[in-house]
Amino acid sequence: MPDATRWEAVRLDGAGFVLRRWRADDLDALLRHADDPLIVRGLSDRFPHPYTRADGEAFLAGRVVDPSQPVLAVEIAGEACGSIGVRHVASGERAHSAELGYWLGRAHWNRGVMRRVVALYVPWVMDALSLSRLQANVLDLNPASARVLEANGFVEEGLLRGAIRKPDGLHDLRVFGRLRDAAGG
Repeated sequence: MPDATRWEAVRLDGAGFVLRRWRADDLDALLRHADDPLIVRGLSDRFPHPYTRADGEAFLAGRVVDPSQPVLAVEIAGEACGSIGVRHVASGERAHSAELGYWLGRAHWNRGVMRRVVALYVPWVMDALSLSRLQANVLDLNPASARVLEANGFVEEGLLRGAIRKPDGLHDLRVFGRLRDAAGG
């Protein structure tokens, strides 16, 4: 059984934000920021809309994302308003790599917050998990996320045409990767 307590004490202090483990008392803030159709449009179906109290409770209880994974809350001014994490399989031929994902409440968009969050989190998680590679997937309708990745040493490696179905139709999925030796990571 994976160790769900491994990341409990993690606290990374950034410029204007803190990265820390999600807590049960984050529920109201999570609901306030996550229940936004503009947030969910660029995320997987594991992130529903509308985002209900039951969805938030399930997430915070570890029933949506494996609690052994280093998924951290983005806290600004004392409130959890986003998340960043990786999906990592700790054994086998891909144990050296993981998939990065993140989101941020709309109230904090266009201020460079997520660029700084990724800059702090990526080197930390690569060291913590002994990763050689991180991959991130971005829907074609989210160029801001692609800019965040490129600013942090990720390279666009490919395009999966028509790979994702959203309510408005099929979308391309842009694939980005970063190797440990790239951009100091």
